[in-house]
Amino acid sequence: MKVIYILWLRELRRYSRSRAQLIASLGQPLMYLLALGFGLGPVFQKAGQGSYLQFVAPGVIAMTILFSSVFSGIGLLWDRQFGFLKETLVAPVPRIQVMLGRTLGAATVAVLQGCLVTIVCFIAGFRFTHLALSPLALVFMLLIACLFAALGTAIGSMLQNMQGFQLIMNFLVMPIFFLSGALFPLNGLPKVLGFITSLDPLAYGVDGLRSALLARAHFGMAIDVAVLVGVTIVLLIIGSRLFARIQA
Repeated sequence: MKVIYILWLRELRRYSRSRAQLIASLGQPLMYLLALGFGLGPVFQKAGQGSYLQFVAPGVIAMTILFSSVFSGIGLLWDRQFGFLKETLVAPVPRIQVMLGRTLGAATVAVLQGCLVTIVCFIAGFRFTHLALSPLALVFMLLIACLFAALGTAIGSMLQNMQGFQLIMNFLVMPIFFLSGALFPLNGLPKVLGFITSLDPLAYGVDGLRSALLARAHFGMAIDVAVLVGVTIVLLIIGSRLFARIQA
């Protein structure tokens, strides 16, 4: 447990020392929030769907957590390149603890960034529909972060260089985001597209955030939690096995 805590704390310190990372984490969400939230707002309102800013804000928060957590795998490749990972792996501790520490650290950083974006959304005009349910948003943010931090660690364990990681992320992360319903409602989609979105784990995270912040659900909060927890457990098992195969 001590190893998990040390690696978790190291990820937090790495984030706190990088102001550039903090600024960069707000850039893309601001672009989506302002350009889409206000740009498509009149069209969304004319379609009878209400405020687009209210609708898209949970999706932007989920997007921030997705990118921050899944790209934690780059940190794994970076540590491997500069030798820190070797020093960690030769320590007389189970590798599952090393993997869990890195995953929890990356997930915590992602949740912190998600909270920052939530504050920005609030400043832009986003408002919670039911304050009593809003604490559940932190639960869904943590579930999303753990899920995709585990995915990033699993992928980072299989690769040897950053170029390969970026290639896989471009073909994996962007489809996960755009098919999650973060930018458009999932109601009334064609059957094929609706089936594909139902296979996207982020869709359940976005739906859970909308349930908690806006009391507006597509799948249902219980289903959202069950899917996120189930997929996270599977990815942690797969990731731990892949991480255990890394040569020190």
